[in-house]
Amino acid sequence: MRWIARLGAETLRLLEVSGRYGLFLLNSLWCVVTPPYRVAAAVRQIRFIGAHSLFVILFTGLFTGMVLGLQGYYTLTKFGSIGFLGAAVALSLVRELGPVLTALMVIGRAGSAICAEVGIMRNSEQIDALECMAIDPYRFLIEPKVAAAVLVVPLLTCIFDAVGIFGGYLVGVHLFDVSSGSYFQGMYSAVDWLDVRMGLVKSLLFGVLLVWICSAKGFFLHLERDGGFGAEGVSRATTSAVVLSSVSVLVWDYLVSAVML
Repeated sequence: MRWIARLGAETLRLLEVSGRYGLFLLNSLWCVVTPPYRVAAAVRQIRFIGAHSLFVILFTGLFTGMVLGLQGYYTLTKFGSIGFLGAAVALSLVRELGPVLTALMVIGRAGSAICAEVGIMRNSEQIDALECMAIDPYRFLIEPKVAAAVLVVPLLTCIFDAVGIFGGYLVGVHLFDVSSGSYFQGMYSAVDWLDVRMGLVKSLLFGVLLVWICSAKGFFLHLERDGGFGAEGVSRATTSAVVLSSVSVLVWDYLVSAVML
């Protein structure tokens, strides 16, 4: 009967973790939509999450578009459909690769730092001190990060898409002599508002998702099985946050695609 007891204990633990994370998300979103608004703190987070991630987004987007242009050219050549190169590059970026790769890059650059920051504050009892001074830690710490991610991640996704399309243009038009008119005409005829809307919905969801998981991992550092106090606990929680948020982005990418297609 021991395995039944272990199964029950693990189920109760999962339910407890799910409820704790769900309440964390609800409290964070409630602070975002209700005053007082911490505009200055949100602007600092926009600079940290958005402006400081711009270079890696530009670099990744350019070479992603170039790879798509290269692979798309050799694939479409087999079917005599070179005129669809622009459509293939644009659709791949706008609907799938743009939101997903942008979220993964932001998780690696900013999400890990968010988890480490909040985890160190929990580790050094700064969050407990905020609660003792009757300062809401959700509004003080989490709300600016969520608001910034909601604004910044869709903008970074749009930049990623534009740079990626330009990278595909460089490879297709300047390297393989594909007609510039057919590249842009194929893109114009294939991409419509539904595709753009899908990419924006995904990027908005991924922005909330990555801040939620990374912040919660640090916030509940002392309650996590892979966390604990000390530098080692912070490092384990940060690693777990990056892995879990990255996997969650891929899972929700499929779910949103299945619903919206």
